[in-house]
Amino acid sequence: MIHAALSSSGAQVILAASSDENYPPENIIDGNTESFWISTGMFPQEFIVRFSEAVKMSLITIHSYNVKNLRIEKNTSSDATDFELITQKEFEHTDGHLQENDFQLSATTATHLRFIITSGYDHFVSVHSVTVQ
Repeated sequence: MIHAALSSSGAQVILAASSDENYPPENIIDGNTESFWISTGMFPQEFIVRFSEAVKMSLITIHSYNVKNLRIEKNTSSDATDFELITQKEFEHTDGHLQENDFQLSATTATHLRFIITSGYDHFVSVHSVTVQ
């Protein structure tokens, strides 16, 4: 199974609403759940992943901490505009360990994914990895 949302596959985080030099947004797509991107405390928070080419997706998995509500949007153009909602979910609070959430999709295609964290269980949230299959 090909994981399209990895920097080694050509994916890039082209926008992040906040950034800390010790926990940069690029950590989301490095394939390591030990590294992460952390928000700076206000909501909503968002980040956009660009794929090296259009990707057909059937499953998105996100590992995070303290995320309460997440929206995932996509587009199929060459620029990161005009997104459409593909799914949204309220995450279960998992005190002391990572949240792992799967989003089953019906074979949709995208060039960009926008992840919008609309609320958290704390002031700060972290995203450890995003996997797209």
